[in-house]
Amino acid sequence: MSTTTPPSPLTLWYRKPASVWTEALAIGNGRLGAMVFGGIAKDQLQLNEDTLWSGGPYNPVNPDARAALPEVRSLIAQGKYAEAEALVNAKMMGKPVRQMSYQTLGDLWLEFPGLAGAAEYRRDLDLDRAVATTRFRVGDTLYTREVFASPVDQVLVVRLSTQGSGRVDVDVKLSSPHKGVEVKADASDLLSLRGRNGEQHGVAGALRFTCQVRALASGGTVQSGGDHLTVRGAENVVLLLAAATSFRRYDDVSGDPDAITAGQILAVADKPFAQILDTHLSAHRALFRRVSIDLGTSAAADLPTDERVSNSAELNDPALAALYHQFGRYLLICSSRPGTQPANLQGIWNDSLKPSWGSKYTININTEMNYWPAEPTSLPELLEPLVSLIRDIAETGARTARDMYGARGWMAHHNTDLWRATAPIDGAKFGMWPVGGAWLCLHLWDHYDYGRDLDFLAKVYPLMKGSAEFFLDTLVEDAKSGYLMTSPSLSPENRHPHGSSLVAGPAMDQQILRDLFDNCIKAAEILGVDAEFREQAAKTRARLAPDKIGKVGQLQEWVEDWDMLAPEIHHRHVSHLYAVYPSGQIDVFDTPELAAAARKSLEIRGDEATGWGIGWRLNLWARLGDAERAHLVLRMLLRPTRTYPNLFDSHPPFQIDGNFGGTAGITEMLLRSRKNEIHLLPALPSAWPKGAISGLRARGAVRVDLSWSGGRLDQALLEARVAGRHRIRLGKQVVEIDLEPRKPVRVTHNGAALAVTLL
Repeated sequence: MSTTTPPSPLTLWYRKPASVWTEALAIGNGRLGAMVFGGIAKDQLQLNEDTLWSGGPYNPVNPDARAALPEVRSLIAQGKYAEAEALVNAKMMGKPVRQMSYQTLGDLWLEFPGLAGAAEYRRDLDLDRAVATTRFRVGDTLYTREVFASPVDQVLVVRLSTQGSGRVDVDVKLSSPHKGVEVKADASDLLSLRGRNGEQHGVAGALRFTCQVRALASGGTVQSGGDHLTVRGAENVVLLLAAATSFRRYDDVSGDPDAITAGQILAVADKPFAQILDTHLSAHRALFRRVSIDLGTSAAADLPTDERVSNSAELNDPALAALYHQFGRYLLICSSRPGTQPANLQGIWNDSLKPSWGSKYTININTEMNYWPAEPTSLPELLEPLVSLIRDIAETGARTARDMYGARGWMAHHNTDLWRATAPIDGAKFGMWPVGGAWLCLHLWDHYDYGRDLDFLAKVYPLMKGSAEFFLDTLVEDAKSGYLMTSPSLSPENRHPHGSSLVAGPAMDQQILRDLFDNCIKAAEILGVDAEFREQAAKTRARLAPDKIGKVGQLQEWVEDWDMLAPEIHHRHVSHLYAVYPSGQIDVFDTPELAAAARKSLEIRGDEATGWGIGWRLNLWARLGDAERAHLVLRMLLRPTRTYPNLFDSHPPFQIDGNFGGTAGITEMLLRSRKNEIHLLPALPSAWPKGAISGLRARGAVRVDLSWSGGRLDQALLEARVAGRHRIRLGKQVVEIDLEPRKPVRVTHNGAALAVTLL
């Protein structure tokens, strides 16, 4: 395929190699990741393995925290916020006050002696195949390099092939920035890299890691060069790369990475390349092809991807939004699969030993945003790593609840890492926020609500209940209002106008806890358990502070009307709008006054933000039904200051949550699902007059396909997996229907009313 061949709508493509990391192309199988640069005489594949973090098992809970808690609460109640912050910093922050970092494994280097003067160069990433390909011509020979990470065989695969008289000559090398690594050829065709992770913040490194690459050549020779492999005169070469660490779980590092990698390569070495590729394609497409999207096209769609991004402000390019939507789904498939670690701040791709913010799990928005697309875009299995993380931090968080707060249940503050640390970190003004675990529990309920799997609900209900029990034990009564509030807490990561961020009962906390108690009550009712707990949860929920409207008509971020006095009224976080999205407590139809107040807050905050901040704003404008504002914000997200040439989100620097927020936001513009209501085309912009999307999911286990033209619905096809009654909304028109399993219905609009036809 030449540089002039029209691209597939599901392909990222470029006319030159990557010169920096944010131009390289991402592949992954959930556990192994690589960034492919696509060089000619020399190519680089930067490597990651999802359990390679700094440090080892540790308990960061400050032993002085519990004794200091009553005085901190007293200071907050007296309005002495700065004093409270100083005491929290002195007595309650985690030890260490930073968590561990996700780290790069190293690099695979491919050096091709004698290659020069390449023509017809093209590199691309086919999202449907999950294969990165580089092609170019030297003389009469077409050189092709294909790279993918097989989720079936658990290896990274590189195929180097030729068409013409030329042959493959390549030197294969491994390197790593970790100290003390050893690289050597264990056999004439097998190169190994071994090392140990390092300490960080006083926590000793406890992991061993191994990376092995085997070269299989058709024709030619493969020889060991001591610390590299040399291939000469081959018609084609297949490289099989495996990597592993000694990590088994957050409190067990007894694994054998040598045995794991050797076994993975041995299991695949005798398989034909075509078989390895076919099983990879089948596994990837089983997830990726569940959703298709068409938002229209234009001449811009024929341009290389980097040119589309760099000129996105001037181009009419609806297909770029569709590509971005599917790219987000692709990234989630590649960075979060059952049995892997969850997608972190950079998914699975990181080229540093000390990445920004440690590339951790920031659970005051970023980790949750990573999984916003999972349910509605038909990738529910990919939530499993997050559920596993929640199970882990329910264990470590029970220790934190007991030792810091003297409470039952479990909790987590605003960050966690591979070792499932749950103590507050980074300083009081960022970390003293007790509802991170409670927010994660929303994903447990949503997974049930979208799929209606009672077995799953029964398994995760104890996690939800344990989170609620912590707050039943720790909420404090406000002397002025009598409401129950979290204390100490904060509105992530925003300072109020009184010298601190610490406060009691910020709006976001109350909103998250309303969801937590409501969902616990519903789950217990469905399962027929815990009548006494349900009653206690309902009484406590009734005493939470309600959302309030401030003096300029805004939704208040704090109990007091401080919004317009805060130091950063344009802050990147919009925490108090959680009730709009992802929650849905505030809705334009059910709570119009609060929705108007939320809109006012969003207008005051402004649309300009970090990449993920724009992603959240996109979802909020879509949820509020403002199609044109949502589309404007989406275009802001796609501009070159917020999207890199390889379509990675730019915080800046790279942070993957903006990609996932963008995918979720585009979905929210086309389908809204809240309670038992399915809202069709709730924020369809004029820029997408004709289009279609298929394979989306709505709450109640309903599949939804949509098509429209002239800005109006043509039809919606709905099919339920379980029986249920649903409200179908199009604009202000609503129809109620009973859906039965395997009995699809068609919804159309005749200009006056919605019509439902059983198919």
